[in-house]
Amino acid sequence: MQAYIVAFIIAVVAVYLITPYVKDLATRVGALDAPNARKVHTTPIPRMGGLAIYAGFVLAVLASMHLSFQVVGLLLGGTLILIIGIIDDLKQLSARTKLLGQIAAAIVLLFFDIRIEWISNPFGEMLFLEYLSIPITILWVVGLTNTVNLIDGLDGLAAGVSTIAAVTILFVALQQNFWTVAILTSALAGSALGFLHYNFNPAKIFMGDTGSMFLGYMLAAISVIGTVKSAATIALVVPIVALGLPIMDTAFAIIRRYTNGQPIFKPDKGHLHHRLLAMGLSQKQAVLLMYVISGCLGVSAFVLTEVNKIDSILIIIALLVVSFFAAKKIGVLKDAHTR
Repeated sequence: MQAYIVAFIIAVVAVYLITPYVKDLATRVGALDAPNARKVHTTPIPRMGGLAIYAGFVLAVLASMHLSFQVVGLLLGGTLILIIGIIDDLKQLSARTKLLGQIAAAIVLLFFDIRIEWISNPFGEMLFLEYLSIPITILWVVGLTNTVNLIDGLDGLAAGVSTIAAVTILFVALQQNFWTVAILTSALAGSALGFLHYNFNPAKIFMGDTGSMFLGYMLAAISVIGTVKSAATIALVVPIVALGLPIMDTAFAIIRRYTNGQPIFKPDKGHLHHRLLAMGLSQKQAVLLMYVISGCLGVSAFVLTEVNKIDSILIIIALLVVSFFAAKKIGVLKDAHTR
């Protein structure tokens, strides 16, 4: 049996078995997500479920692959981001403190030579980043970490979207015979999928920042490892498109808040999932619709690796145009307080 299949099975089973114990632990230590004006749930629900996702991922990796220098760095950085998430789920860190923690976790990767050293130039040769590789890698990792964190607003949404993104990167890695990325993404997909049994509506436990930041961090870091083999095809284009839904939602939130004179980091109820609920969809319907959109984007990401550069650019432009008009139609760009 292929190692990536073993990793997936171990991750799914481990998270399925561990999550109930994490749920009990979260309840005992007071890691409960209380309802408020922005949130959809109406009763306190245990969070910190990301601890089960982390445990399943680590067990799957240890059981299915050799621990290379870079894989050790990946696990150390993932452990640090997990600790930051646990602290935040317990006592609500400030945005500044959380950001500094995310930067520290990204810097861990640099010490293990996990960095974006070049990017693809659609009009010529590769662009070697040299000293810019450090800030660009940090920006990439912190950006994707927060992107997944911000979409964690409905039962099962972040876990499902992360599963789809991980599976997309997995297929591209298999296509290019890059087994390290294949095993890592398979373990990550299995961990997120195993958690969905308890997290899908009605959720029995939330992953919290412990889980959403860990998933985002791992998707970013694993794809950076892919640059060694794929010259940034896996590292940049594929995860960006596969995570296009939360990335565009985050971008539209920044535009919305800026144009309406609101603080960019101030939460509101203008995100895509809020708008879908306001249009009359149930939580399950909204989440399933966003799964379908993410799945379509995942297929688009895979197609990008099969076509030439000009076609790739045209596909990306088409996706951006469709996303903009869809967001305008749904009302994601409008002030959440004026609706």
